[in-house]
Amino acid sequence: MAEKSKIKKIVLAYSGGLDTSVILPWLKDKYGCKVVAMAADVGQGAGELDGIEEKALASGADKCVVVDLRKEFAEQYCFKMLQSGAIYEHTYMLGTSIARPLIAKAQVDCAKKEKADAVSHGATGKGNDQVRFELAFMALAPKLKIIAPWKDPQFELTSREAAIEYARARNIPIPVTTKKIYSRDRNLWHISHEGADLEDPANEPKDNLWVMSVPVSKAPARGGYVQIDFKSGVPVAIDGVRLAGHDIIAKLNAIGGKHAVGQVDLVENRLVGIKSRGAYETPGGTILYAAHRALESITLDKDTLHYKQFIGLKYAEMVYNGQWFCDLRKALDAFVAKTQKNVTGWVRIKCFKGRATVAGVTSPKSIYSTDLASFTMGDEYTPADATGFIRLFGLQMRGRG
Repeated sequence: MAEKSKIKKIVLAYSGGLDTSVILPWLKDKYGCKVVAMAADVGQGAGELDGIEEKALASGADKCVVVDLRKEFAEQYCFKMLQSGAIYEHTYMLGTSIARPLIAKAQVDCAKKEKADAVSHGATGKGNDQVRFELAFMALAPKLKIIAPWKDPQFELTSREAAIEYARARNIPIPVTTKKIYSRDRNLWHISHEGADLEDPANEPKDNLWVMSVPVSKAPARGGYVQIDFKSGVPVAIDGVRLAGHDIIAKLNAIGGKHAVGQVDLVENRLVGIKSRGAYETPGGTILYAAHRALESITLDKDTLHYKQFIGLKYAEMVYNGQWFCDLRKALDAFVAKTQKNVTGWVRIKCFKGRATVAGVTSPKSIYSTDLASFTMGDEYTPADATGFIRLFGLQMRGRG
């Protein structure tokens, strides 16, 4: 742990949520130094950052810096992950995981600009975010001191209830109560819900849990269609209208949310070895993944497609584990970029009662052949050729008889 006398200025990753709301005054009390609250706009929406500067200053911050990262988040992080096909444990689209390295990078940039000698975060000692933040700090600015209050033996706020009482005693406004105590993390890509009744996997998520989407029972009786245009694996337009990356995700969130698309209830394996249960909403991301897979299905050859699925598993694991700023991830990006050269075209998606299904796909780079796929025999394929192929392919099986 860093010594108080050596710390002159700390940059805290500040969200205005429960944890960082109480950590800010705690840092001031413990270290007696200047604290800069850095708030990252990664598309939280819903007015989450409204008044955050005033709140930070009222909570004891010497300065509050708000950084707009939405475009970079969408185009340099979410879309790279989309191209890789990364999904953690078959289900989780890594919404919290993919945002952390970008926030940490912005925090390091802020620390350099403010001439700070330490950075701090509000991630707990049980979760994954502590690893994601600290690996990024180590990779980008190894000389900066890292202060992680939840791992400090002197940090007495060891539960959300204790943090709430601490905030109340100091008149710090917080977005939760003991009756509504879900831990939520929201950004442009998703929102996560953890804690309270969700900690027991036997409990079904309640309808009033969902924030970005309606419950499936309240989704429209008729499906909605949306067309996404891709260029080299990157989404560039919605229904023929070209948009910036963050605007594409936001528009698809609205469409998918209306139809209850992207809701996931998952028990996942954390990096530290703990199983945790959470509910996630990723409406726009779910639509994009379905569309991207469909376009790859007609533009990638079999061997590339199958090997890329293997790469996607590793990519997901690295994003989940916070290994964004490492050589292997950059090398995998080079491979993925090569595979995306011909992933150009449009895909039509039908959103209906919680599902996003492909309703049409076409590409000028398609290698799908209707003549070969047809049940009608033609000059392109000689059925008799299959006889020798099957004999050789099954040779070892015949030897077992």
